Amino acid sequence: MTQGERVREIRKALGLTLEEFGEKVGVKKQTVSRIENGVNNITDQMSISICREFNVNYDYLIYGDGDMFDSLPQTILDELCQQYDLDDLDRKILDLYVSFPKELRDTIKNYIRDHFTKD
Repeated sequence: MTQGERVREIRKALGLTLEEFGEKVGVKKQTVSRIENGVNNITDQMSISICREFNVNYDYLIYGDGDMFDSLPQTILDELCQQYDLDDLDRKILDLYVSFPKELRDTIKNYIRDHFTKD
């Protein structure tokens, strides 16, 4: 499969028209069409834009290797867990905390402030 065919596959997987895809990466729909049909090659800048904008795996786009998309955290909580190296119990604690009513969260914060912080 060519790079152009992979661009088409990515665009179709995202459910975007040529125009919508082009707008996201800063080119006209004709440019996207010409890349998909093998008339034009994908530029370095275009590949960077596609990967950044659509979370596309660079190796897939350029070489056809690996998964089409890089894995992303599904929620903000997943992103926090990934960023701060939190385990499953940490995630459950955070998930439980954010599900509490505001009054209960305020009570917990006050308890932590009173017992675990130094002013």
